[in-house]
Amino acid sequence: MSIASRVVDEQFRALPLSALADAALSAARAAGADHADLRVHRLVQQSIRVRDGRVEAVRNATDLGFAVRVIVDGTWGFASHADLSPATAAEVARRAVTVATTLRALNRERVELATEPVYRDAQWVSAYDIDPFEVPTPEKVALLQDYSQRLSAADGVDHVTATVLQVKEQTYYADTAGSSITQQRVRLHPQLEATTVDPAAGAFETMRTLAAPAGRGWEYVTGADGRWDWDGELARIPEWLAEKVKAPTVAPGPTDLVIDPSNLWLTIHESIGHATEYDRAIGYESAYAGTSFATPDQLGTLRYGTPVMHVTGDRTEEFGLATVGFDDEGVAGQRWDLIRDGVLVGYQLDRAFAPRLGLDRSNGCSYADSAHHVPIQRMANVSLQPDPQRDTTTEELISRVEDGIYIVGDKSWSIDMQRYNFQFTGQRFFRIRNGRLAGQLRDVAYQATTTDFWGSMEAVGGPSTWVLGGAFNCGKAQPGQVAAVSHGCPSVLVRGVNILNTRTEAGQ
Repeated sequence: MSIASRVVDEQFRALPLSALADAALSAARAAGADHADLRVHRLVQQSIRVRDGRVEAVRNATDLGFAVRVIVDGTWGFASHADLSPATAAEVARRAVTVATTLRALNRERVELATEPVYRDAQWVSAYDIDPFEVPTPEKVALLQDYSQRLSAADGVDHVTATVLQVKEQTYYADTAGSSITQQRVRLHPQLEATTVDPAAGAFETMRTLAAPAGRGWEYVTGADGRWDWDGELARIPEWLAEKVKAPTVAPGPTDLVIDPSNLWLTIHESIGHATEYDRAIGYESAYAGTSFATPDQLGTLRYGTPVMHVTGDRTEEFGLATVGFDDEGVAGQRWDLIRDGVLVGYQLDRAFAPRLGLDRSNGCSYADSAHHVPIQRMANVSLQPDPQRDTTTEELISRVEDGIYIVGDKSWSIDMQRYNFQFTGQRFFRIRNGRLAGQLRDVAYQATTTDFWGSMEAVGGPSTWVLGGAFNCGKAQPGQVAAVSHGCPSVLVRGVNILNTRTEAGQ
C-alpha cells in the first residue's frame, strides 16, 4: 500500500471517539472548567530478539485508555481511565475538575494557554509503506535470522544479537475550542551486534549496525526502500570488528575530529536537545537529568557555537521519530530555529510555556507516552543543518586534517546535570594522517564543555552528508515517560577537542 493511501486503522476509528469527547467535554464545562481536552491513546508494541540465530523473546503489548485534562481558574486538573464509555468519560472529566479545584489553593502560578487555530476532523498518518504489524511475526524472525547468519558465518564472530523494536501509536484529541484530531504513526528500530571473545584475555569487543531508529515501515528493515544498505554493512562488520580488536590504543590530548552523523546525533541530543527544552531552562524540570545552562536571560546573546552552527526544532521532518501532524495539545507541527549563526535564539515549548516567553503560539512540543500520563513538554526533532552554500563531503573534511580521528557510530556517554560538561565514545575510530584514513584506533572518548565543543566546529558537511539519527526511548519526568526523537546532522570538523584514553582512565 502506498503512503498516500494510508489512513488511521479502522480498529482505532471504530472506537467511540466522538461520543467520549462529547461526554467528557460537556461534563467538564458543566463542572466549571475554563478549558478541557480529551485524549484517547492507543500504543501497540512488539519487540523481537534473536541470539545466535535462536529466538530469545517475542513480546507484544497494547495500552489503551483516555485522559481528560482541564483548567479551572488557572489550575490544572487531570484524570484518566481505561474504560472507553461515555458515562466513564463524563465521570473522569468531573474528577479532573475536582482535582483542579482541590489544587487551586496551592497553585502559585496561573496557567494561561497560548492560542491555536481550531482543527476540525483533522487526520494525519506518518510516512511508511508497510505496517510492521501487518507482517507475520515468523517472517520478521526469519529476516533477523538471515541477517544474523551472515554475521555469524564470518571468522572471528563468536556471537550475534539481532533485535527489532516496533511501535504503532494512535491518538484522538478533542478540546472545548472545537478541535478534533485523529493521528497514527509508526516507528521501528532494527539492530544487529556482532561480538568477538578472547577467552585467554577474558575480554570481548563488539560492533553493531548503524541504521538509526526511524519513523518508517517494514520496508526499512528489508532494505526495499533503498534507505539502508544492509547487505553492504553486514558484509563489512566482521572486517571492522577484526581490525578494531588489533587496533592500537589512542594517545590522549587535544585532537582534530571529523565526526560522522552516526555519532554526532547523540551529542546534539544531550548538549542541545535537552538544553533547549524550556522547562529545563527555567528549572521547572530538574529531577530527571537536570536543568540547563542555556537559561532564558541568555536568549539572543549566548554564543553556543561558531557561525556555521544552525540548529532547528522540527515536528514535520519526514520519517522523524518526533514528527507529528499535531502535538498532544492540538498544536500543528512546525519547524523553527533554536540556534542561528551560533547564537541561542529559541526553545522547545508547549502551550503553557509559550506565554511565559512572551510568545503568542506554542511550537508544538507537548507529548504524553500513555493515556495515564500528563502531557509534558518533550523534545522535537532537533537537527544541525548542513552547509547551505556548498555540498562539502566527509572526505573533504577529512582531507583538511593532518593528524586527527574520524569517529563513526555512538556508544556510551555521560553529561552533567546542566547539559554542559560531557564525554562521548563511539563504535569505530579511524586515525587521520595527512588527510587520509590510516586504520582504526581504540579506547577513544572525546571530552568538552558544550560551548567549547560547538565553538570549535570549523566546518559542517553539505546536504549529501546529512543523516537522520535518533533515540527510540528518551526519558523524562516523574513518573517517568519515554519519547522517540530524531536528530539530523551532517559530518562536521571540530578542532582541538580533548581526547581521553578510556583504558587509562579506567586504571587498566
